[in-house]
Amino acid sequence: MNKKQAAPLYGLFVALIWGLSFLSIKTAVAVLPPMTLAASRFVIACAVLPLIALAARERMRVAWRDVPVLAAGGLVGVTLYFLGENNGVRLLSASESSLIIGAIPVLTVLTERAFLKTKLGARAYLGALASFAGVALIVARSAGAASSPVGYLYMGVAALSWVAYSFLTRPVSGRYGRITVTFWQSLFGLAGCIPFALTEHAAWRAPGTEVILNVVYLGVLCSAVGYWLYVETLDTLGAGRASVFINLIPVVSVIGAFFILGERLSGLQLLGGAVAIAGVYLATMQPRRSRSS
Repeated sequence: MNKKQAAPLYGLFVALIWGLSFLSIKTAVAVLPPMTLAASRFVIACAVLPLIALAARERMRVAWRDVPVLAAGGLVGVTLYFLGENNGVRLLSASESSLIIGAIPVLTVLTERAFLKTKLGARAYLGALASFAGVALIVARSAGAASSPVGYLYMGVAALSWVAYSFLTRPVSGRYGRITVTFWQSLFGLAGCIPFALTEHAAWRAPGTEVILNVVYLGVLCSAVGYWLYVETLDTLGAGRASVFINLIPVVSVIGAFFILGERLSGLQLLGGAVAIAGVYLATMQPRRSRSS
């Protein structure tokens, strides 16, 4: 199996473990403050990634000229992203949070158009419009809904920071091994999380076994393995096509939250989720080539 054949499988696995991560975050953030949770999972990730690199015989040295780009990727894709996501999940349901993150592929495609001058057809613009309309339906709260508007703002920060992270990673993903890029970005992201975590010290308390297991899951699979495989997918497929797999995250999260956490979405939100997912597919699907080409 070559890289192009393996990349979609990596993307599917990433969608699965990141989709379930919203459930773990929802459970853990009830005990650990948001940025303390982020720092904890990346302490684990930074300990696990060198072991993966050792097994893969990958050296993790980088050139000094690339350190600023790696640092920017870590601060945006780890620190800023989890500042948004963990606070957002704390204020919203796991299902709602994942559906907002589902807008990332459309944001990525539009960013590629704006900065890389990628050509977009009418289908892409129609899909983008449908996706944002779906998100608007999700955010529209029915009477008596408990979701916080601030939570949606936090998730918006997370979505935008992930788009920026995807583009910041592209210049270095081709020069170094995937584990190397993931490790250094995780390390810089962890460094950015620590000051925020220290401001939360008044809320620190000892976590139970359930929370510890969820943090380990987040650190090992979601942060170490997940970021590594996403960088592999990103390098092979590009930012636009790789981000399509993020579209599956809400599906995994909503199903998992229904059966595990007992979460329920309103009919309007379910309709919005379906419209958003359909819009993302329409905006990011590749045009079919003719047989003669």
